Amino acid sequence: PWARVLFGLGIRHVGQVNAKLLARQFPTVATLSQARVSDLAGVYGIGEEIAQSVYDWFRTPANQQLIDRLQTLGFDLSQPESGESAPPEHPFAGKTFVLTGTLPTLKRQEAQALIEAVGGKVTGSVSKKTDYVVAGESAGSKLEKAQQLAIAILSEADLLVHLHGNEGNHG
Repeated sequence: PWARVLFGLGIRHVGQVNAKLLARQFPTVATLSQARVSDLAGVYGIGEEIAQSVYDWFRTPANQQLIDRLQTLGFDLSQPESGESAPPEHPFAGKTFVLTGTLPTLKRQEAQALIEAVGGKVTGSVSKKTDYVVAGESAGSKLEKAQQLAIAILSEADLLVHLHGNEGNHG
C-alpha cells in the first residue's frame, strides 16, 4: 500500500503513523510531491519539522529518480479509491490515543494497530491533545495525568466495543 511505500522511502521523521496520515491526505505520490510545506504542516499530527523534511525530500533530484524507478518497477504510489481500511466516518478517526498499563488480552502493538486501522493515532505521552487513554492494569502516572486533564479513559473492553460497534455509540 501507498502508506507502506511512503514509510519505506526513509524520509526523515516519517514513521509508520506519519506515513499513514500523509498517505490519507495526499493519496498519490504526485499530490504529495507537489505539496507546499504549509499544506503538509496542515495535516493533523504533522508538525513543521516533519513537513519541511518531506518537502525537502521531494526536492532532491536523487529522490525524484528513486520515485521514477519505483513507478517503472510497478510500485503502487497511490491510495486505492475504495479505501480498504475502515471508513473515515469512524468515531476514532483523527483521535489521539495513549496506551498505558497492561491490557488484559491485547498486546500493545495489537491495540495500536486496531486504533490506526480506523484512522486513530497512538502517542506515548498524555497531553491536552490526547482524546482517549486506554488503561490496563498498573497504569500509573499516565492514567493520573489523564484524570487531571479530564481525558476520556477507556478499558480494553470499551476500546473493542467502540472499534467493532461502528455505530459510534459513545458510552
